[in-house]
Amino acid sequence: MHDIKWIREEPQGFVGALLRRGTDKAEAQALVDSLIALDERRRAGIVKLEELQARRNSASKDIGAAKKAKDDATADALMAEVATLKTAIPALEEDVKAAEAELHGKLAAIPNAPLPEVPEGADEHGNVEIGKVGAPRSYDFTPAQHFEIGEALGQMDFEAAAKLSGARFVVLKNRLARLERAIGQFFINTHTEEHGYTEIAPPVLVKDEAMFGTAQLPKFHDDQFPAGDGFWLIPTAEVPLTNLVAQSIVAEEELPMRLTALTPCFRAEAGSAGRDTRGMIRQHQFNKVEMVSITTPEQSPDEHERMLACAQAVLKKLDLHHRVMTLCTGDMGFASAKTYDIEVWLPGQNAYREISSVSTCSDFQARRMNARYRPAGAKQPRFLHTLNGSGVAVGRAMVAILETYQNEDGSVTVPDVLVPYMGGLTRIEKA
Repeated sequence: MHDIKWIREEPQGFVGALLRRGTDKAEAQALVDSLIALDERRRAGIVKLEELQARRNSASKDIGAAKKAKDDATADALMAEVATLKTAIPALEEDVKAAEAELHGKLAAIPNAPLPEVPEGADEHGNVEIGKVGAPRSYDFTPAQHFEIGEALGQMDFEAAAKLSGARFVVLKNRLARLERAIGQFFINTHTEEHGYTEIAPPVLVKDEAMFGTAQLPKFHDDQFPAGDGFWLIPTAEVPLTNLVAQSIVAEEELPMRLTALTPCFRAEAGSAGRDTRGMIRQHQFNKVEMVSITTPEQSPDEHERMLACAQAVLKKLDLHHRVMTLCTGDMGFASAKTYDIEVWLPGQNAYREISSVSTCSDFQARRMNARYRPAGAKQPRFLHTLNGSGVAVGRAMVAILETYQNEDGSVTVPDVLVPYMGGLTRIEKA
């Protein structure tokens, strides 16, 4: 959510932010003009409302004085005026509420403004690589894709999942089921024991207000799974973790607040028809470790870099080759002010695929959920900054492990750091 005061005071700066997000110039100017007009209508209505309320109160007192003076004509005139005001005031209140609601709706539909250093670009082709870690492995055979490996092992069953739930689901069995559990436990333990995150076990059902706060609603309504009675299945633990500070004022000494959770996530993938229909890359249900940081505005740039390093750390421990991309203005998420994507190398696909997004949202989400902090010695609270990042997606990590650690005989070597989580098992073979 944007600050209407900023838009009012720096209209061309806001137009520039919209242009960087890909909005047409005429459309951007028209939007800004409509926002300012709505705000002027709202503010003028509030001023007029205060004037009418003050006049009603004053006239009510004058009625008593006129009656006491037995000035019936004046008293009657004042009573008529108060009666008129009692009709006018509710109508004006409704007009102010309508202007506020329309302004709120328009502001809620506008994406966050990119930070100045975010590269310009229309789509993923404008993203900028900022570094690689490791190098692709070489194989004496043609690497298979993860679903080919899993199905050959007899431990990855898409047909059984389709009978239960339809497309974009999987049933993992035996050692692969344990491998998925091991990966998640390894990630969450690393972030809590080495990176200073506090583990949270949040609900996976949340209300409309929580989804609005982190900007899944209303724009991405079709990408979510409604659960009935005003509940939604979470698309990411970012939603409950970030909303823990909603409608609250946090003490500055509590910041930065670092939270993490391992949860199932649910996404309708409404805009992904025909994409990644085979395998575990894009599913309706998957497990993910999420990291969330709540900071002051001054802390957020360094926290963004720190969160990126935390996400990379688990991939380095797994010895998975990956690269880091800065997303361009046309490829960033709706709530993001700047995003790094970590893309892991998949030998079976012979391509890099996203395994984590690490974003700073500035005060965009905090304004939507009214999350603030009180600086030491300050009278007025300020809006917090929120950041989130995958630490990382468990299913995609499994995909990368299966393809990276595959052997010519179809078995998969267990990465060293996961062996303790696998009960000492060092190789996954066909049961």
